[in-house]
Amino acid sequence: MSTIELTTPDGTIDALLERPAGPGPRPGVVVLHDGLGMTVDTQRTVRRLSNNGYLTIAPNLFARGRVRCVPTLLREVMTGVAGVGTRDILAARALLAADPDCTGKIAVVGFCLGGGFALLVSPKGFDAAAPFYPSGSGKYADFLRGACPVVASYARNDPMNPGRGPKLEKVLTDYGVEHDVKTYPGVTHSFANETPAEPLLKVTGLGYNHEATEDAWRRIFAFFDKHLA
Repeated sequence: MSTIELTTPDGTIDALLERPAGPGPRPGVVVLHDGLGMTVDTQRTVRRLSNNGYLTIAPNLFARGRVRCVPTLLREVMTGVAGVGTRDILAARALLAADPDCTGKIAVVGFCLGGGFALLVSPKGFDAAAPFYPSGSGKYADFLRGACPVVASYARNDPMNPGRGPKLEKVLTDYGVEHDVKTYPGVTHSFANETPAEPLLKVTGLGYNHEATEDAWRRIFAFFDKHLA
C-alpha cells in the first residue's frame, strides 16, 4: 500500500493506493472513509478489496483540514448538491480509469459520511456503489435517478438512519436501478468499522459486529462479481 498525490480540480490531496497481486488488468474500487478520516480501519478496507482482486484507492477527503472539511462535506451529503467532495471522488475514479492495471469498471464503497457520498456519486460514472449506513438527508429520490447498481448495508438500531433501508430500496425500485439493500438486526451505526473506541463500545453492546460485517462483504463481492466483470 502506498500514499500518492491525487490531483483534483481543487488542488492536490493525498490518497492510499493498493494494487492486487498478480497480473492485471483488474476492476477498480474507490473507498470513502467515515467521519474519523483516514484511519487504520480505512487501510484494512483498502487491503480487503485489494486482496480480493481490486485496484483500490482511498482519497483523503479531509486533506485540506478536518475543521474546514467536515462542515463542507456534511452540507454536501445533506443537500445532495455536488461540491468539492464529489470532485475529489471523481478525480480518484479518473485516476483508476486511466491506470493500465484497471479494466475501466469501477465501484465505490463508503462508510457513514463516505456512504453518503457513495450514493451521491452513484449516477456519476461508477459501475456499482456499496454504501454502509450512509449519512445524508435520506431524500434519495432527489439525486439517485440514473444511479449505477447499488448494494447497501444498514443497521436496524442506527439512530442516524431510521427506516432508510426500505426507503432506499423503494426509490431504487421506482427508478429501475438494480440493487441489494439489507438492514441488519441487532446492530447499530458503524457495525462494519473497528475504531479506537471499540473496547468501550463493546461494553455498551454497540460497535463492530463480525457476523454482520462478513455477510455484508459477501454480498458486496457477489454484487461486484456481477457488475464489474
